[in-house]
Amino acid sequence: MSKLKATYARSRIPLYIQVASALRQRIENGQWQPGQKISTLEGLEREFEVARVTVRQAVELLQNEGLVHRQQGRGTFVADKLQDKHWLRLETTWESLIAPIKDNVLKLIKVDNPPALPTLMTDEGKFAPEYVFLRSVQLKDGAPYAVVNLHLARDVYDRDPDAFVTHTALPVLATLSGTDIEQAHQTLVIGSADPGTASLLQVPLGTPTAECHCVVTDREGVAIYVAEIIYRNDCVKLYINLLDGSRSRAQPAGRKTRVRTASSSDGRRKISRGG
Repeated sequence: MSKLKATYARSRIPLYIQVASALRQRIENGQWQPGQKISTLEGLEREFEVARVTVRQAVELLQNEGLVHRQQGRGTFVADKLQDKHWLRLETTWESLIAPIKDNVLKLIKVDNPPALPTLMTDEGKFAPEYVFLRSVQLKDGAPYAVVNLHLARDVYDRDPDAFVTHTALPVLATLSGTDIEQAHQTLVIGSADPGTASLLQVPLGTPTAECHCVVTDREGVAIYVAEIIYRNDCVKLYINLLDGSRSRAQPAGRKTRVRTASSSDGRRKISRGG
């Protein structure tokens, strides 16, 4: 077995998606420029050591994404105008998390026997007495970009239920009268789309996803918002300002630091750190 085929074998992602990912990177990093003709199917078949049908599926996937187009008798070309689809920039501030999603819409999904309680780590706050569970697909410009499983504290939900079932929850929570937000943080891991998620996000099975666990707590340390958010990988990008002027640029040697973005009730920014 060649090294390339051994690499394929280590992944559960379908082979044509792996090939499409490699071709997509060539477009996104500028190796293939707008308007440029890409390698032939025969050339890609030899290069990636896969069957012709696999290469064809990979190219068709890029064509469906608007990255390439075919010209009869001439070959396949990179699109003349490439749109940056990574519109959702995940940063480390409360405002930057809310701003890009405040005008997006959601489509609620009925869930039979929803979990009564969210998943909380030991340092993520206390459970609320009762939660409302909301599952939704969130859309931008009519296209799905995220699947959200949300546990919202009942007393918070009851303050404006109509808003929470018609708008993305975080922007509603941020402006909700009488809610004292003390801390907010999210963690991010890379996953892959299972059959249900792939169907809702309109992506192929096994497509890489960005999976966020987001928790908002109030002044009493109660987790009033706990969401598991699965993003399409082609809409998000992670941005971290490593030299933020509001923090010291020097860290003590050998110390591990975890940074959480938090929001205080008076609207001021604060950063909590733990080892």
